[in-house]
Amino acid sequence: MAALPFDAGSVPGDVFGSIAGAIEQHGYVVMDGALPPLLQDELFIRVCGLGDEELNCAGVGRQEDHRLNRFVRRDETRWLEPGVAPDADFLAWMEQLRLGINRRLFLGLFDYEAHYARYAPGAFYKKHLDAFDIGQRNRVLSTVLYLNPAWCAESGGEMVIYGQSDGEVIEVVQPLYGRLAVFLSERFPHEVLPTATTRYSIAGWFRLNNPPGAGDLIG
Repeated sequence: MAALPFDAGSVPGDVFGSIAGAIEQHGYVVMDGALPPLLQDELFIRVCGLGDEELNCAGVGRQEDHRLNRFVRRDETRWLEPGVAPDADFLAWMEQLRLGINRRLFLGLFDYEAHYARYAPGAFYKKHLDAFDIGQRNRVLSTVLYLNPAWCAESGGEMVIYGQSDGEVIEVVQPLYGRLAVFLSERFPHEVLPTATTRYSIAGWFRLNNPPGAGDLIG
């Protein structure tokens, strides 16, 4: 996969190395200020500018089983487009993260897909794993970037990360502006609690090259 043009010098400190190190040690990381502020602002303007007709009610399952289930999730999504700015700049940043993680952890991450997500007041996403079939290595590493200026605790919409074996709460992530969460897709069940106000994010997944059933995946 060819690298997209991106100025790695604009990344504050060794962000990619810090993320890789945390994944290696803990399996997940929650980081503020990872992306360049200008890129964050452009992504926020982009997602806020998406009209209702440009968003789709998100579903669950593989292609043949893909269905809407309003009891499981109520967010609306739109896939990022490589030919549209600032989508291309965000995908370029994630390409640099992919390279950095592969250099340190040898995960063999091959490609990345992502969509904008809008949670209207009352929307949620019940507890789930991002990898549809554990062991088939479809989605390996999940990312969530939050785009919510002036978010407060009363707004709700937190992502709760659970331990896989005992189901204990490991982390409650406030969807603050510019906050980035990265975690192993097969290891951490998680959910999005109901939000009291409109909540924006970009959810994405790093995958391997042609894993079993890869062509059937739906976000």
